[in-house]
Amino acid sequence: MVLRTVLDLRQFARTQHTAGKTIGLVPTMGALHEGHASLIRAARQRCDVVVVTIFVNPTQFGPQEDFARYPRTFEADCALAERERADAVFAPAVEEMYPAGATTFVEVEGLSGRLDGASRPGHFRGVATVVTKLLIAADADRAYFGQKDAAQVAVLRRMATDLRIGTEIVVCPIAREADGLAVSSRNVYLSAEERRQALVLSCAVRRVENLVADGERRRDVLLDAAHAEVAKEPAVRLDYLELVDWATLEPVETAKPGTLFAVAAWVGKTRLIDNAVIG
Repeated sequence: MVLRTVLDLRQFARTQHTAGKTIGLVPTMGALHEGHASLIRAARQRCDVVVVTIFVNPTQFGPQEDFARYPRTFEADCALAERERADAVFAPAVEEMYPAGATTFVEVEGLSGRLDGASRPGHFRGVATVVTKLLIAADADRAYFGQKDAAQVAVLRRMATDLRIGTEIVVCPIAREADGLAVSSRNVYLSAEERRQALVLSCAVRRVENLVADGERRRDVLLDAAHAEVAKEPAVRLDYLELVDWATLEPVETAKPGTLFAVAAWVGKTRLIDNAVIG
């Protein structure tokens, strides 16, 4: 079932709740892959009804970013959602989510300017706004996100807490290719050589994880080791490489359970991210 309007989604959700069913929401921008499939499966396990949203959100893209060329594969996306037993797909037009004259946005101050927010000004404002709209429209009991977007998760957790939105934010493990590269819709942009170069991100993540497993906790040692891994591919340009508190995204000096190691880099013209959560 494909729903196109907020009213349709609200009526669908109302019918499910009236029947005593729980709703799991999987917000996506389409170009669905195994990472999205894993989120749908996680929602299927805990919720009676699963709704997948497909909406390329213009407000989270900067003026020089890839909104126009972002992969759009709607028919294949619907097929994947059906294969994974999603009950409905919500695929609104831009005008449906942002009516003419709309001036209301959601901004999580502080958090929105860290990590990805520092290099993509306004990005998390767009994310928080559209996810708030989706959570309200779907009246979701749980919403499912991938750990790959760890900074986004921190922003959305704070947003849901501050606005007293009752939806549980559920975070699922990073889906990876066989060689370790984090699955991403933007991987299709990579040439064969860039695809090989991109592996330094997951190598940096594994290096930090291995050091922590051996008992290392010092920020400088962990980050130096990660920098050394990325430096093995000079063509890869770092955006950030950080050790932070996952709740605040503020830098920490010592890794402990819940600490986030996060890396973002440009491989050719494609920006990729990866991370690990300590403990």
